[in-house]
Amino acid sequence: MRQRDSARLLVINPSKQVLLFHFQHKNDALAGQSHWATPGGGLEPGESFEAAAVRELFEETGLKVAAVGDSVAERRFPMMLPSGETVLSVERYFVVHTDNERLSREGWTAHEVQVMADHKWWSLAELRETRETVWPERLIEMLKNA
Repeated sequence: MRQRDSARLLVINPSKQVLLFHFQHKNDALAGQSHWATPGGGLEPGESFEAAAVRELFEETGLKVAAVGDSVAERRFPMMLPSGETVLSVERYFVVHTDNERLSREGWTAHEVQVMADHKWWSLAELRETRETVWPERLIEMLKNA
């Protein structure tokens, strides 16, 4: 099984809410699945996790940072990609605090435009109470240290 490394971001606003995107798959191998997840994505060849975090943050939100700090969490699990390929996903999570809640979709890929249906800033209380699928499953624990 191929390993897919990715950088994920815990983007936190001044109200201590975390940014999540709503993914709704319609026309790929994950058709019918719906979940909320942090911004982020796969590393490009030769790219570090930290550089990917900075790049993905800008591409998916329009927010610019010069650098991110150390990873606050790591997750490893088998995952099916929208292409149908199953990979060993290795995700590292980075915290970014922002005062800017205005997001831009200008850097989105065609696939992201198709599957990223919405975004929301979530409070800890909302995360505890929701019945929706939210990834990563330990997000609340991760946020306690953010």
